[in-house]
Amino acid sequence: MEFSTSISDNMNYLNNKLDVDANFDIVHRSFYVGDKLACLYCIEGFTKNDVWQKLMEDFSSLTPEDMLIDVQEFSKKHFPYTQVSLVKDEFTMIKNLLSGLSCLFIDGYDKCLVVDSRNYPTRSVSEPEKDKVLRGSRDGFVETLTFNTALIRRRIRDPKLTIEITNAGESSHTDIAICYFKGRVDEKLLEKIKERIKSVKVDALTMNQESLAECIYPHKWFNPFPKFKYSERPDTTAASLLEGNIVIMVDNSPSAMILPSSVFDIIEEADDYYFPPVTGTYLRLSRFLISILTLFLTPTWLLFMQNSDMIPSWLQFIKLSEVPQVPLLFQLLIFEFAIDGLRLAAVNTPSMLTTPLSVIAGIVLGEYSVKSGWFNSETMLYMSFVTVANYTQSSFELGYAFKFMRMIMLITTAMFNVWGFVGGVLLTVCAVVFNKTIAGKSYIYPLIPFQLSELKKRLFRGRLPHKVK
Repeated sequence: MEFSTSISDNMNYLNNKLDVDANFDIVHRSFYVGDKLACLYCIEGFTKNDVWQKLMEDFSSLTPEDMLIDVQEFSKKHFPYTQVSLVKDEFTMIKNLLSGLSCLFIDGYDKCLVVDSRNYPTRSVSEPEKDKVLRGSRDGFVETLTFNTALIRRRIRDPKLTIEITNAGESSHTDIAICYFKGRVDEKLLEKIKERIKSVKVDALTMNQESLAECIYPHKWFNPFPKFKYSERPDTTAASLLEGNIVIMVDNSPSAMILPSSVFDIIEEADDYYFPPVTGTYLRLSRFLISILTLFLTPTWLLFMQNSDMIPSWLQFIKLSEVPQVPLLFQLLIFEFAIDGLRLAAVNTPSMLTTPLSVIAGIVLGEYSVKSGWFNSETMLYMSFVTVANYTQSSFELGYAFKFMRMIMLITTAMFNVWGFVGGVLLTVCAVVFNKTIAGKSYIYPLIPFQLSELKKRLFRGRLPHKVK
């Protein structure tokens, strides 16, 4: 429906459509501009009151002679505000209103004046809890999209940086920002991503980026390795844009979705570049090695325990000091689930109770479980290392992918011994090798296809490129 020049008709329709009598937060205020009746619609809590106070003061000084026939000329001459647009249909107007914009109707004009005087509730910019660094900037993304795009613009002051806005969700109309650097981005992939976002048919993006990711890339659910890299750091996101990646940011989400991403991209962290090349290389190689250990440590130890004759003389100390009362497979699997239980408990525990929870987890579930005979001390040692080592890389999704593949290897090793271990390893390798990024390229590039120069860049932190004058 398009608006008419009669403000009473527009108000009657909108009051019924928006159900303003039932919704206390939808504010409509009638007043006069010159000699014409006007009505303002806005959402309580989204509007800057001081802006409209100043606008009202300016409107009160207008005379009937100041009311021009053309609404566009009126907005140019008598509307002392920068972010003003004209809307003619009710669908666009309602969507803007529910997004936080203010909408003004004036009798005699068939268009609505939409004013961007939003003031979203938000928390202050602070260092993200997950993506912390030893050295570097301490700011992180928040739940407000415009703040997040500003943090990127602050780091890349180049007109080639493009940030396009769209939305998805028939009910939520969630704002989505697509960020890329012209001249460096894969244009075919960019167009494909745009088309997929436009074709998304969902009621609402209730889970923000995860809902969008599942819509634009419905990959095979049984492969747990992540296809996207998530980052709450503006510096990491800006560096990815300069490397030619596409960044998708969703309103109400304090993180950026970076694509395409291989397993090497996901494991990389900002600390690799905040230290000199030697230190950065050490940190990166340590992270790669520890990630591999978290995957293969407990299955390999279980294999050795089942075949003690395979243990070399210099590794005899890994043998069990006591006869297990519970089969090792069950001990390891119970620990895998118990660790997730403790993690969930830590997330949902009030901060004032974290100390008692730590005491219970450390003493009762640790020492007493060994004394009771449920677990061997060696089992607790190796699972403790795996648990702590999982936090050496910031991706929760990659950590759980390693966890699932590790549990599969434990089960196949316990059931089929050596051949089960080999089968579990092959299954893990196939899950990684035959995986594809969203661009359709190899998940482990530059290993497949092999490129030595690119592989060196992934493993070794070289000097940053610079131009000599």
